[in-house]
Amino acid sequence: MNGLSDLQLDALLAQDAPYGDLTTELLGIGTLPGRITFAGRDAMVLSASEEAAALLRRAGAVPADPTASGTSLAAGEVFLTAMGPAAALHRAWKVAQTLVEYASGIATRTRAIVDAARAVCPDVVVACTRKNFPGTKEISARSVLAGGAVMHRLGLSETLLVFPEHRAFLPDDPAEWLAALKARAPEKKIVVEVATIADAVRFACAGADVLQLEKLAPADTAAVVAATRDLAPAPVIAVAGGVTQANAADYALAGAAVLVTSAPFFGRPCDVKVTLSRSE
Repeated sequence: MNGLSDLQLDALLAQDAPYGDLTTELLGIGTLPGRITFAGRDAMVLSASEEAAALLRRAGAVPADPTASGTSLAAGEVFLTAMGPAAALHRAWKVAQTLVEYASGIATRTRAIVDAARAVCPDVVVACTRKNFPGTKEISARSVLAGGAVMHRLGLSETLLVFPEHRAFLPDDPAEWLAALKARAPEKKIVVEVATIADAVRFACAGADVLQLEKLAPADTAAVVAATRDLAPAPVIAVAGGVTQANAADYALAGAAVLVTSAPFFGRPCDVKVTLSRSE
């Protein structure tokens, strides 16, 4: 997946130093040569290291190739270094650090869910929702991929997901509007979100390609899998709403093919240690 554009990187730098770095300028140290290193204080799954290096480069430093996003780091392991004038290092320091901390937090939580689910079902797919903080979709999606999951939906424009809120405006007979929807978009899979076993079976029989079970317990998920597996074709079963590291294995064992989760987006950032020093 593509990283942040130069325009986006420059905007991040401008947010932090819109009129320059007053402290560095008034101390008169901006032209002195220096070195900066980034390391995780704790074990973590790295994300946005490439963007951190690009921020340093845009600020005027010369970074070494960073450790790749998606790498599992041990505590204290250095993943990025750069050389350059103190002004450049200070300008990019905090933005790069914070970006990696938040992104790696998402990647680390994602990997934990993926590992928990695949420990019992290697083929299960973990998919993260579009419930990232607005304005952070690119880096959030990159972090999800770094953690070993996929994006459930990048937005409203590329997938067909029929919620109960849509069905409030549709005829009661799902076969009628499902057939019409398939005729309008024959290359698309139609996902229908349901909250009960009965509705899951009803929409599966009406032709839904994917059933997204909203907040159904693992036992109910297993019941839906059993009730629909003999349909031709059988729908894909996805579970959503409250999927976490703690219950991912239970849902995988219940037979869900896709675990849809927002959990990686909520939690504390990772802790990155940054060291600046003068070089000769």
